[in-house]
Amino acid sequence: MGWWNQFNFVYPWLLPLAVVPVLLYLWNQRRAGERIVSLRLPSTRSVDGLTSWRSTLRPFLPLLRVAALVLMIVALARPRLDLSEESVTAEGIDIVLTMDLSTSMGAQDFQPNRLEVAKQVARDFVSRREYDRIGLVAYAGEAYTKAPLTVDKEIIDRFIGELQMGEITDGTAIGLGLETAINRLKDSEAASKIIILLTDGENNAGDRHKPEVAAEIAKQFGIRVYTIGVGSGEETLMPSAPIGGGRYRFKPTRGTVDDKLLAYIAEETDGRYFRARDTEELESIYDYIDELEKTEIETTVFKRYEEQFGRFLWLGFALLLLETLLRYTVLRTIP
Repeated sequence: MGWWNQFNFVYPWLLPLAVVPVLLYLWNQRRAGERIVSLRLPSTRSVDGLTSWRSTLRPFLPLLRVAALVLMIVALARPRLDLSEESVTAEGIDIVLTMDLSTSMGAQDFQPNRLEVAKQVARDFVSRREYDRIGLVAYAGEAYTKAPLTVDKEIIDRFIGELQMGEITDGTAIGLGLETAINRLKDSEAASKIIILLTDGENNAGDRHKPEVAAEIAKQFGIRVYTIGVGSGEETLMPSAPIGGGRYRFKPTRGTVDDKLLAYIAEETDGRYFRARDTEELESIYDYIDELEKTEIETTVFKRYEEQFGRFLWLGFALLLLETLLRYTVLRTIP
């Protein structure tokens, strides 16, 4: 916000008076032009060289008085700067994004693939959660915390962008991923604690970490889990074997999502299960969660003003004094 946008007047109705000195000056100049007396001379040679800097500046002398009067009228309108301050108190929400990195996330029913779309949609979601702490958990056959809860959205955005298939043991250990996310939230004192768990498959790893048991633990800690199942449900090209350099061999496969398990986790924790069959559905799911989980924000505005009328008043007096000094000294006229 520029300083001019912070400027306001206590008595703005006085401002139109500022045009009065200008109008009087213009009217006086017009009258002076009508009173000019011509003098016939046989030649102008006798008045050559009579023009000086004094005679050039003297007609502009009344402008100083006009400017002084305008500034004084502005001062009467009592200009001031609005120095309002806002104190924002936010009751934030702690959110842990739990992302599936199994090789099936490279399936091409989403363009360019499921993982890249899931990452971009998650990054857009993070950018909208201004007052919340967000953490990031990645899982496949194993699980780990990529980022603990933080308000640094740039860090979370960068870490989401770095997620890649193949960086941990392959598989889909939904229970282990959920337990890792719970560990990040169980000691949180936030009024609302949320896990957004995204997967495109069935629980097939981490036998000692049952998703159902993890859901019960989340419920005990007051953690709500939103589960998202990703995949078109139709046959698509899916990575089948790595060939080195982060590349994979693909084959047509029809993936499956354990809708029943994901719905149970969500229902047990008072969350909700969503099914995303394309990019638009996935975006709308995150939009819905964003609207559903609103952060409570309380804003207190402190009004503070800085008076500016003194500057205009003293500048007006200075111009008036300058006009008087010039009129009776260097720019004095002889009657």
